[in-house]
Amino acid sequence: MELHLFSGGAAQAVVNGLRSDFEATHTCTVVPTFGAVGTMRDKLLAGAPCDLLVLSQVLIDQLTQQGHLVPGSAQALGRVETGVAVCAGSPPVAVHDGDALRAAFQACTGLYVPHLTQSTAGIHIAGVLKKLGLDEILADRIHEFPNGNAAMTAMAKAGGPGLIGCTQVTEIRYTPGVTLVGDLPSGYGLSTVYTAAVCTRAAAPDLAAEFVRTLTAPASAALRAASGFGV
Repeated sequence: MELHLFSGGAAQAVVNGLRSDFEATHTCTVVPTFGAVGTMRDKLLAGAPCDLLVLSQVLIDQLTQQGHLVPGSAQALGRVETGVAVCAGSPPVAVHDGDALRAAFQACTGLYVPHLTQSTAGIHIAGVLKKLGLDEILADRIHEFPNGNAAMTAMAKAGGPGLIGCTQVTEIRYTPGVTLVGDLPSGYGLSTVYTAAVCTRAAAPDLAAEFVRTLTAPASAALRAASGFGV
């Protein structure tokens, strides 16, 4: 049996870290699709087969109210901060306050980000750039990708000095070739709770509920923490 899962990129390391054991225990195949949370929501609403979602708490609440998710099935994986990255081996940049963040962004040769209108972090980053007065200045240096993992992977592949990435810390931590230099500073940060829930039209609702429990159980706490999830 296949278990179809749509997830924001922030939970990719956790989902993939638990897949093999879950598949062996339950004799199934987990088929995950990762992307910007807005894109994953849109895929569900368009009718794509899906048994469970891992999205921001806000979207999970909305979809539950709209009847797309089973009431009471939602369980939180934890809270994720939004951070700044550089290519591995590059000097770190200072991001401890708004002035430092503005200087770092303004000096970059390329800014790698998730989708600025569909992803949780991307929408926030677009607001941060506007708040810093850099949205127009950096327009031709922004490299936008479907999700943070794709953005960080592309930045690592591009390499070179002066490149900066900004996305959820979970997407930075598990991408080889990039280094987390810090969370966005006070007044500019974003803390997002990611939550798993079962779809009302799930083909395998019991199996989906079991994977939700696996993702959020105490036994997965160490993996979630290592991936960048906090309480």
